[in-house]
Amino acid sequence: MTDQNINIELLYFDDCPSWRNAVDSLENSLKELALEQEINLIPVETQEEAVQNEFTGSPMIRVNGDDLFPTGQTNYALGCRVYQTPDGYKGWPSEEMISEKLSLMLTEK
Repeated sequence: MTDQNINIELLYFDDCPSWRNAVDSLENSLKELALEQEINLIPVETQEEAVQNEFTGSPMIRVNGDDLFPTGQTNYALGCRVYQTPDGYKGWPSEEMISEKLSLMLTEK
């Protein structure tokens, strides 16, 4: 199923090694939820772009403009992000974490 009302973006800093793992996790989560949704990859290459995009670190997943895992931080910069997963701290959220957040978002529509 495709939901035209969902805009999924993955913002990343190219020097961060974890963003490709996040793409894989996001793609698998979308398949699990039977969502045929395009992922818009957005490279963040400068400090100005980090501030403009309210970039809290790579990788950052936004759905309809909102960070799927909000941090509350207001200092934006190029760098890697760490997520607390069921398996400990990692550089990207687990498939289960993404699926849970997307499912909640879809049921709130």
